Amino acid sequence: MNIGEAADRTKLPPKTIRYYEEIDLVTPERGSNGYRRYSDKDVHRLRFLQRARSLGFSIEECRLLLSLYKDEHRASADVKALALDKVAQVDRKIADLQSLRSTLATLAEKCHGDDKPDCPIIADLAGETGH
Repeated sequence: MNIGEAADRTKLPPKTIRYYEEIDLVTPERGSNGYRRYSDKDVHRLRFLQRARSLGFSIEECRLLLSLYKDEHRASADVKALALDKVAQVDRKIADLQSLRSTLATLAEKCHGDDKPDCPIIADLAGETGH
């Protein structure tokens, strides 16, 4: 199948598929005309990558997951360790976002929101503490 059909079957943009090829995550065959020819195996690999990326795995983590997927002698503990690392990263991001939300809510709470120019939000952004 051509890249358009592969894109339709995977719901990935052709640009993303070309990028994955460029970085050797997928290696479609080339026809005699030089066009890419994607097999069902390539489509399966692209769907694997799409799902892994949607779960927040980086390109390098995807590369490792693909190698584990192909390895019939893999230890599931290795896969679990990657997933738990990702959970820890997500937890850190959640904590960072909660802190950010708290700071913004506090600043908004301190602002009178009236027609006067005095604004604690602007003062904080400008580094003018104590106003």
